[in-house]
Amino acid sequence: MTGWSINFRRLHLINALFISLAGLWHQHRGVLLRLSALVTILLTSVYLAPRIAMGNRMLTYILLLYLGAAVAVILLKWPPLGLVALVAASLYVPFSIGTGTAVSVNISVLLVGFLGGLWLLDMLVRQKRITFVYSRPVVAIVVFVLVAIIAFGVGLLPLVPLAQPASLPAQIGGLAVFILSALVFLLVTHQVDDLRWLQAITWVFLGLGAVYIAGRLIPALGTTRFFQYGAHGSLFWIWMVALAFSQAFINKDLKPFWRLALIGLVFATLYVGFFQGRDWASGWAPGLVAVIAIIWLRSWRLGLVITLVSVAGKFIFDPGLAADLVAADQYSIDSRAEAYRIVLELARANPLLGLGMSNYYHYTPLIPIWGYYVPFNSHSQYIDLIAQTGLIGLGCFFWFVAEVGRLGWRLRTQVSGGFATAYVYGALGGLAGMLVAGYLGDWVLPFVYNIGLIGMRASLLGWMFLGGLLVIEKCTQNRVV
Repeated sequence: MTGWSINFRRLHLINALFISLAGLWHQHRGVLLRLSALVTILLTSVYLAPRIAMGNRMLTYILLLYLGAAVAVILLKWPPLGLVALVAASLYVPFSIGTGTAVSVNISVLLVGFLGGLWLLDMLVRQKRITFVYSRPVVAIVVFVLVAIIAFGVGLLPLVPLAQPASLPAQIGGLAVFILSALVFLLVTHQVDDLRWLQAITWVFLGLGAVYIAGRLIPALGTTRFFQYGAHGSLFWIWMVALAFSQAFINKDLKPFWRLALIGLVFATLYVGFFQGRDWASGWAPGLVAVIAIIWLRSWRLGLVITLVSVAGKFIFDPGLAADLVAADQYSIDSRAEAYRIVLELARANPLLGLGMSNYYHYTPLIPIWGYYVPFNSHSQYIDLIAQTGLIGLGCFFWFVAEVGRLGWRLRTQVSGGFATAYVYGALGGLAGMLVAGYLGDWVLPFVYNIGLIGMRASLLGWMFLGGLLVIEKCTQNRVV
């Protein structure tokens, strides 16, 4: 009798266990399905990985497919995690496909396309509708991309006699710069709903950027060798300074130690940019403009005092600095002016919609520059916009800039949180720096025959951080900040 009693109790416990598991499955079925799929994918990947050494290309493709599916499962659950990964990958992941400025595709370009595809898939499958956040900057950037697509189509026509246009891959690459830049902005706008994710993106960027700056200051650290070529474009320096300075200057929720550390990071970044690369104005001038803009926006009185002191100090300690900088770069200034004239002359063939993506580079040999019939680029974002998308494209770009600036100006008085308030000022300062960088080169929307798609490692960051303003706008509407 005793043995039967013990077995009965065991059956009772097993029955209770099955009932509990069934209830758990019913309550968390979706999560458990994702988790089981993820575990299966990872275990299969572990099994296949050693067999890649055998040279079986099919196994390699299968492994990549499984890994991609695993990443997709995670990112569909936590979409903002993909944006955090984009920051880290853009700065430090050494992956690219192809060669040459027109056809080389790097990890930043691929990851943005992947995140955009997942976003579209989520809207079609789960939400069963395609929706956009209604905001004036969103409308402006969508129209801007539509104009770029139309300009791409126009560029396929023979607009300039006796000239060959750019290759189709180069034209597609040029259009991809516009689409992917806008896509990053829209991804942040639509997929980041929690201010904590925006904080994570910001601090990851500043932390990884600080590692690079430390390596520039102390070469013995060796950290700069991990930083990828193309990631140190002008927009990297702008947003390092703008975000670090605004948080240190305005975010009173930060402890004094971290505010001092951020101030140190700002000075270190500007020091590296100016003293280690004074001739490269794109590395330090836009960031300095961003700092000045933040100070003026926060307090015009303090901005006026600092400006007057800076001007006075310049005349006292280094009165010939400006003249020296101009003299050292006089050839660049003169050649740029001549390039502007020639490119604008070519753009007269279609002033409203331009010559299409990347084409003007192949048209420039028709007009000699200082006696030489050679292809060249304008080295100006605004001349590039006119040449590629016409006056309509340039107007749409500044429409977008105006809407983002208008939103940031309004949010200054609507947010009260320490991080959020500082971020708004930092974004406005970063926007001002981007406008200056656009004058110095095609840093905002890289031209495939100059900075190239590799430059999107840095340029995409600027569009991402501008999108953060719309995240804060959503949070204010939901009374989170």
